[in-house]
Amino acid sequence: MELLVVPEENLQQLLDPLEVVEAVEMAFREKGLGRVQMPPKTYLFFAKYNGDLRVMPAYLELRDVAGVKLVNVHPDNPERFGIPTVNAVIVLFDPRNGLPFALLGGTWITAMRTGAAGAVAAKYLARRDAQVLALIGAGVQARTQLACMVLVRRITEVRVWSRRAATRRRFIEEMAKAYPDIKFVDCETVEEALFGADIITTTTPSTRPLVRSEWVDRGVHINAIGADAPGKQELDPMILKRADKLVVDDFEQASHSGEINVPLNRGLLSPRDIYGELGEIVAGRKPGREHPNELTIFDSTGLAIQDVATACIAYRKARRLGIGLRISI
Repeated sequence: MELLVVPEENLQQLLDPLEVVEAVEMAFREKGLGRVQMPPKTYLFFAKYNGDLRVMPAYLELRDVAGVKLVNVHPDNPERFGIPTVNAVIVLFDPRNGLPFALLGGTWITAMRTGAAGAVAAKYLARRDAQVLALIGAGVQARTQLACMVLVRRITEVRVWSRRAATRRRFIEEMAKAYPDIKFVDCETVEEALFGADIITTTTPSTRPLVRSEWVDRGVHINAIGADAPGKQELDPMILKRADKLVVDDFEQASHSGEINVPLNRGLLSPRDIYGELGEIVAGRKPGREHPNELTIFDSTGLAIQDVATACIAYRKARRLGIGLRISI
């Protein structure tokens, strides 16, 4: 049994944002057409360390590739250990014989495929003339959300808020160099960041709402990215009730670990309030945005099909370029 091991350090050079957005869009389409197998992610909770470990399997039947991601989320990692909040590995398997053929670092893949999911959601749900993006959170995920968002909408202004002023200022300094045609605004409050925004993207690990309903205008699209485990929430539940289209990536997974999980458990939201899954919209089974004044929300929990689709890009490029280490086990 031979594996190609692709280290984390090589993945940034292997993953082009446009290719990842296209792969993730394909994965959502396949899900919408019922051609994937993907049980909900399972968790081990390390309460005393403020972290968790997740297991995420998926099989894209038409593409004939399967994989499993093992990923942690430990928000205290940067301060305590000087390592990322999210660390992951992905194993790809050949469905013909069940043998693994690749082991890849999964941290950058996770960041990129999540950014790509936000872009796919905006492509179908945000107004076509959307130009002002509000980023609530200024970490790694904010960077990949921006990198992918500019591929689907002509973003001219980005309004940035994070809890730490130093974090958002560092983010703005870096991003202003990477995107010289975009105006970046340092916002001291969430309300200030949301003022005039066409698209709102939240990428924090918050367990209490940061975005209040009265701060969100009609016609806005929201990508709720940060709530990816039980108890997490970033949006005022009233925003979810107000939404013309509340879209999830996977209903079962979102109901226990997405933005909708707390409102559902408290009876503030019901399954009838969910418009559908993003895959249904990408596959053409349900319409996306239909009117400029619709308030639309995408609840992203992160799907294993996104990981497998993105890992396949990295694997194919690594083979072609001779990157990685082949080992026998």
